[in-house]
Amino acid sequence: MNSALPASQSALNPGVARREVWAWAMYDFANSGFTTVVLTTVFSVYFVGVVAEGKTWGTLAFTVALSLSYLLIMLTMPALGARADARAGKRRLLFSSTIGCVIGTAMLAFTGPGDIAWGLIVIALANYCYCVGESIVAAFLPEIARPHALGRVSGWGWSFGYFGGMLALGLSLVLVSWASAQGQTAGQYVPYVMVLTAVIFALAAIPSFLFLRERTPATHQPVQGMLARLRAAWHDTSTNFPDFRILLICGACYQAGIAVVVTLAAVYATEAMGFSMAQTMMLVFTVNIAAAAGAFLFGYAQDRMGHKRALTVTLVGWIVMVLLAYSAVQVWVFWLAATIAGLCMGTSQSAGRAMVGALAPGKRLAEFYSLWTFAIQLAAVVGPLSYGLVTWITGGNHRLALLCTGVFFVAGLAVISRLDFARGMRARELSA
Repeated sequence: MNSALPASQSALNPGVARREVWAWAMYDFANSGFTTVVLTTVFSVYFVGVVAEGKTWGTLAFTVALSLSYLLIMLTMPALGARADARAGKRRLLFSSTIGCVIGTAMLAFTGPGDIAWGLIVIALANYCYCVGESIVAAFLPEIARPHALGRVSGWGWSFGYFGGMLALGLSLVLVSWASAQGQTAGQYVPYVMVLTAVIFALAAIPSFLFLRERTPATHQPVQGMLARLRAAWHDTSTNFPDFRILLICGACYQAGIAVVVTLAAVYATEAMGFSMAQTMMLVFTVNIAAAAGAFLFGYAQDRMGHKRALTVTLVGWIVMVLLAYSAVQVWVFWLAATIAGLCMGTSQSAGRAMVGALAPGKRLAEFYSLWTFAIQLAAVVGPLSYGLVTWITGGNHRLALLCTGVFFVAGLAVISRLDFARGMRARELSA
């Protein structure tokens, strides 16, 4: 991360020090442990296999809890973003959401076999706080990076974040391996993994609150109610920012597929491929390595080839991944699909964040990134919930559920073909 910065100083806005970019990227580093360990690898499998053991609706219950938290984000985040712009309060909102997610992650340690309601409530609250922080930290990107370098700087953050996920996962793997060698069950060692993840999140987020500056002045616009803000935002994007709205629709499509991979990859590996907990953790570790490389390297390519073309390439990659994973019988084919998923995950998530920064009005960054969060959380409701429903209806056919997931990437590819990026940039300039 740091080695790339001196050669790319022109990528930063005037007055932005390398230390601040590092502090911004450290938040990606900090919160990635939550998605990697809690959502993707350990707690999701633990809940389905141990907490809700014997319940055929365990996967569906887990996805419903997450979907409810995403629905709450959809309803509240546009108003929270507008309020942060009005009061120049992005740092305060980032801090409070971080505290909430750290406490929620630690509270998951008290989820034991049979504690289904407790586990669902706590994971929903922790995930809500995580999503708020993820949205707000993204809104700092256009304040840090010059317009021509949004792709690479976003890639720096995402790649750094995946290393944070690997650190949390690696330490968790050491703990799980040691505990398993001692004869401990998942019900005994998973609580310690949750506490470890919470501590890593809290410590790694400290630089963000010490060095990250709030540059956009307060707009002092009157704050609307939750539903009124949603209606006004939808009308505004329809009238004044039509290409940004196309981007939102595209994001809602392809992010639904990504949400399935992030949330249920470990469940798929366990149920469809017969992986053990240790094998699943190594699988996710490999995916994170590929994602870090994809986010870092593709960020530079994105700035050169253009945002729209870059995202199109990654969506094609996602479709290839789904077909490989669906047809995988041999383990090496599934590992190949997982590697492609990692590359595409890093590039598509980084590309989306950069595209929002390129099209969002400079004085309304938190609000427009909140709209992007709305689209992502809509996807996070539809994607995992559809996967859970397919597995429930088909009696646990995870392969068919994954194949259905590919439809989301095809839809995203169709929608992005309608986006005129130059026209969207002109709309952004006119609004200024």
